[in-house]
Amino acid sequence: MKHMTIDMPIVSECLASECAYNVGMNCHAKAITVGNSLHAGCDTFFSASGHTKAATRTAGIGACKSTNCIFNEDLECTTDSIRVAPAGQEVNCMTYSPR
Repeated sequence: MKHMTIDMPIVSECLASECAYNVGMNCHAKAITVGNSLHAGCDTFFSASGHTKAATRTAGIGACKSTNCIFNEDLECTTDSIRVAPAGQEVNCMTYSPR
């Protein structure tokens, strides 16, 4: 497997404890995808009883489809970090801020 190093914003906190990538209130996916133009949800979230064993890595934001967010530039997140948390029945990017 080839590896690459990419600068990207990180998920600094994830309060979606039922997500398979959440260990210790942190996201450990390699990268997440956030929402669409109507909803800044975490598209990577999925509920599972088992959790990732890769608890040493910190998730980055691989893509952001929330084009109406002030931090979105060319479908990429430009802030240093985001927070993810449950909001009702959804799991959302809490750093999202409309233009």
